[in-house]
Amino acid sequence: MPDLSLETTALAAGWSRIAGVDEAGRGPLAGPVVAAAVVLDVRALSSPVWAALDDSKKMTAAARDTLYEVITDSADTGVGIATVDDIDLLNILGATMKAMGDAMRVLKQAPDFALIDGNRLPVLTCEGACVVKGDAKSMSIAAASVVAKVTRDRIMKDLDQRYPGYGWAQNAGYGTKQHMDALSRLGATPAHRKSFAPVRKILSEGQP
Repeated sequence: MPDLSLETTALAAGWSRIAGVDEAGRGPLAGPVVAAAVVLDVRALSSPVWAALDDSKKMTAAARDTLYEVITDSADTGVGIATVDDIDLLNILGATMKAMGDAMRVLKQAPDFALIDGNRLPVLTCEGACVVKGDAKSMSIAAASVVAKVTRDRIMKDLDQRYPGYGWAQNAGYGTKQHMDALSRLGATPAHRKSFAPVRKILSEGQP
């Protein structure tokens, strides 16, 4: 379970506003990649609801939704969205870095230190450190993972209404059997990532 050890170490080193940053949606065939930056108020973490905070992928949708409301109500939160066009232009890594940087820039108050999930830093205006599997180690990163995933899941539910048949409300754009069958049957939509191999293959074959 994540805790505040990394945040406490950063505070002891002299930093005062520590942001956790994470993303959702690097792997899907459709939809944006979404990043979130969260600066937690440590004094606001006494509520029992925070005990459920974990890597968002390990949480139920209901638990994520509950914590999303708590996090966005009590913490400085920024969201960055890299569109399908960004992904196709920059590649998925470049788009992820863009989304992370954008999330940091829209925080109400700039942080002076960032804990970034993964092994690569985006362009930052403050000091930062990479934390591999950070959403399982840092509460700030875990909070960011919840905000990013809930935001992206909501976007995909909206896209599911616009482009029915692919099951995005359930599969969030990942290459499930339902999605792949629909991609073969219905073809690619403007919300698909044209640079991703399965979509590129459909387009090259002129399907449907």
